Amino acid sequence: MGIRFDKLGVVIAAIAGYGAFLAPFATFRANRIVAGEPRSVLEALPSPVGLVLLAILVAAGLVALFRTPLAARLGASALALAVLALLIGNAGAYLTPEGNTFARVSPASGFWLLIFAFTLLLADVLTRLQLSPAGRVVLLGMAAAAIWLLLASGQWDSLSILKEYANRADSFWNEATRHVQLALGSLAAAVLVGIPLGILCHRVEALRAGVLNVLNIVQTIPSIALFGILIAPLGWVAANIPGASALGIRGIGAAPAFVALFLYSLLPVVANTVVGLAGVPRAANDAARGMGMTGAQRLWGVEFPLAFPVVLTGIRIVLVQNIGLATIAALIGGGGFGVFVFQGVGQTAMDLVLLGAVPTVALAFAAAIILDAVVEHVATRRSTTVAA
Repeated sequence: MGIRFDKLGVVIAAIAGYGAFLAPFATFRANRIVAGEPRSVLEALPSPVGLVLLAILVAAGLVALFRTPLAARLGASALALAVLALLIGNAGAYLTPEGNTFARVSPASGFWLLIFAFTLLLADVLTRLQLSPAGRVVLLGMAAAAIWLLLASGQWDSLSILKEYANRADSFWNEATRHVQLALGSLAAAVLVGIPLGILCHRVEALRAGVLNVLNIVQTIPSIALFGILIAPLGWVAANIPGASALGIRGIGAAPAFVALFLYSLLPVVANTVVGLAGVPRAANDAARGMGMTGAQRLWGVEFPLAFPVVLTGIRIVLVQNIGLATIAALIGGGGFGVFVFQGVGQTAMDLVLLGAVPTVALAFAAAIILDAVVEHVATRRSTTVAA
């Protein structure tokens, strides 16, 4: 049998080869705002360590390139990612001069390309293994635990993003709390309003087109424009309605950010509620009606449970969307991880930008995996119930 190439593996091997041999592995800066100097793998690490890393990357790339057993591909991707995560910290310590507190070392494009390539390989393997929803959540927990151990061990302390964090540890967790509050709070409000509104649109067909069209128009407004539009009316409310300011309602800050995120959240919740209820099998409704159930009993006892997986898909879309959009709230004083992103842009300090961007991406990624698992679990239970 001839040698067989894996189609996706060819792409992964090409990206990994470029990242390992042509792109810089780390960037050295004399201080946090000057232009960086690229360093290759062999320049960023002691010679024996760099050679070992390249050997591991080449071996993992070859495993990806050819059609190899899933166990080998899983092991190669996990080993490559683990070694990269460990050695980027070594690069920071190696490149930083002894006693120098101003120098900064950051992962460069080669490192990120290698992480992307072998994460893609790992994702492909996990897809082929068809892990259960619980298995995917457990795997996510293991990855989070591994990252926490690396952070707790101090292995990455020499990297510039951790130095930025050390200077802002208190404010980082305050902004993290605000970011989560904005994302989850606006989602909760959208669920409380959107599900009843979706049920109403399903039952009263005359309302459906009008409500969905209005929500579609809101969805097309750029986020920063919607934040700006809300400043004036909320400022008027704060100035003219007694007690509004004491409740935190004002023209700038968290209030307009919360309202904007809430408005953006309504369309997926309402639309998915309508679609889910419309997809309930007629036979289930007829059987419930034959049993003498009232309209309300059919809705909450039969229709909504069967529509719930579709509704939950809308909630998943909203949560991932809101985690990203909450970053923009910092432009109007709403707080969140966007504070670090925009501070970093203003100071041309890219590692400060990463301090806000990386946790945002990680939160969205984790939320997507967890809610995907929940949706699949609920959908599986629904299929089992309908079959029974």
